[in-house]
Amino acid sequence: MSAPAIELAGVTKSFGATRIINGVDLAVAPGERHAIIGPNGAGKSTLFNLISGRLSPSDGTIRLDGEDITGQPPSRIVARGLARSFQVTNIFPKLSVWENVRCAVLRAMGYRPSFWRSVERLPGVAERTAQILERIRLGHRAATPAGMLAYADQRALEIGITIAGDAGVILLDEPMAGMSHSESAHALALIRDVTRGRTLLMVEHDMAVVFGLADRISVLVYGRIIATDTPDRIRENRAVQEAYLGTVAA
Repeated sequence: MSAPAIELAGVTKSFGATRIINGVDLAVAPGERHAIIGPNGAGKSTLFNLISGRLSPSDGTIRLDGEDITGQPPSRIVARGLARSFQVTNIFPKLSVWENVRCAVLRAMGYRPSFWRSVERLPGVAERTAQILERIRLGHRAATPAGMLAYADQRALEIGITIAGDAGVILLDEPMAGMSHSESAHALALIRDVTRGRTLLMVEHDMAVVFGLADRISVLVYGRIIATDTPDRIRENRAVQEAYLGTVAA
């Protein structure tokens, strides 16, 4: 049996005397789409920052594909096959859509800044960039400055940047934040497509998206996971209803 793609054991995180993450155990299977939900202030983004290396846990262990990554820097974790997006759109607004994705491709392919090589001649870069733009349905906007895109297209571009390294594990932090219903539907189809065959761990407040996409859901309340189960069972879980879902569960 293969190791979990992501595994947390007894993970805690304190800031001074305040404990934000309180003994989290979590296992996400390879190829699973897993959502973390919970009220504001539950610690969801802190948990993402711990997994991706932006923060180090106060205690506990984090493993990626069976390898201990506890406290490792983000660059090393990315090299091991994990990529993430953020709540706030994280793009280069003055660069074109093409240039944004190409920057991510260059890094993923191991190229570093050089005054002696033309980026246009680097083998495989243009092809990979074009493939990603078509995958995120922005090929027709390749020359557009990223800052001129509609908000939903900027989020799609960030997803393209996230998958540029062909990581096996993707973390998406509130990918639907600020979107209309129609934009969310488009983004949902995009996420379902680009994460096919990958492991997805997602934080999201849009319950229609969560219940429509996730194979399993974990509910985080006050830094503790109070339930992990299939969407149907989470919907029916009385403790979850009382702690978070409320009328949504009905």
